[in-house]
Amino acid sequence: MKLVSTILIFIAIALLGLSFINAYKKPTPIKFVIPKGWQKPVYNFKDNPLTKEGFELGKRLFYDERLSKDSTTSCASCHQQFAAFSTYDHNLSHGIGNALTTRNAPALQNLAWQKDFMADGSIHYLDEQPITPITAFNEMAETIDNIIIKLKKDATYKQMFKAAFGRDSINKITITKALSQFMLMLVSNNSKYDKVMRGEAQFILPEQLGYDMFKQKCISCHTEPMFTDYSYRNIGMSLDNTLKDIGRMKFTGNKSDSLKFRVPSLRNVVLSFPYGHDGRFFTLYNVFEHYRKNMIASTTTDSLFKNKMPLSNYEIGQLTAFLYTLTDTSFTHNPLFAPQAFNITPTFRDKH
Repeated sequence: MKLVSTILIFIAIALLGLSFINAYKKPTPIKFVIPKGWQKPVYNFKDNPLTKEGFELGKRLFYDERLSKDSTTSCASCHQQFAAFSTYDHNLSHGIGNALTTRNAPALQNLAWQKDFMADGSIHYLDEQPITPITAFNEMAETIDNIIIKLKKDATYKQMFKAAFGRDSINKITITKALSQFMLMLVSNNSKYDKVMRGEAQFILPEQLGYDMFKQKCISCHTEPMFTDYSYRNIGMSLDNTLKDIGRMKFTGNKSDSLKFRVPSLRNVVLSFPYGHDGRFFTLYNVFEHYRKNMIASTTTDSLFKNKMPLSNYEIGQLTAFLYTLTDTSFTHNPLFAPQAFNITPTFRDKH
């Protein structure tokens, strides 16, 4: 009788173990597609494999204002899809309590190919990047510990984290990995330019002339197909007397990095104004005027701009026509990246 009882106990334990195994369903893998002709991404997908469940969790986190201290500001508050996930129309974004940030929010696109982050390159891994705006006093001003407490109280999040990463998985690592999975999928490669390169469309004359001029005057820094070489350059912008942002030098401590900022991608540039690390240029024409007239020479100004950049009004017109071909509306209107699928409606406050 004792033997029978022992056997029954072992069977019960085995069945219980099987029930736990069956209860956890492996997440559904997502294949990351590299556009034809593009180089291999630098992001290490082996450490954070893309899955449907991880992407959906990251998307929900990206749009959730509860990640901020007062539940008013989400990642999407400053990175709006219709503006290529940049801050539309504002030079500096607003954080909690209407506090001003200190830099213009960049577009979020093609991040799998980007090695360093922030305008000064001070963050070296995508998974680490969200921590800075989440904890910055003038942005989301929250702590990771508090966010974890909030998420653990939410039944939906508990289910989503379990589906993406397994049981008891709500922690700093899984939060940032989920956010990365969403951001990694923000690939923009279907602009008119891309279609022309694939042989699916043709430039009209002004666009073709602008492309030819672009390859003569701009491609040294804005290298195809990313339209950035990811370098850090001083393009002759004066130091803002209020922000006093010295650029990469603040991070490296090297005087040779004074006023150097990362070269931004020009993809979707027409949608992601204003321009510059502090958003001082509100139109493309303002940018062109800077390059041809208003650059300030210093010891760290890039050697490419010793004589500014000679540009006629005609050339500006053709270059502008080409830059419009870098707009990818299938990216900025893709419902896969929009919040409606989760019934999360972010509050985009009037930030004037």
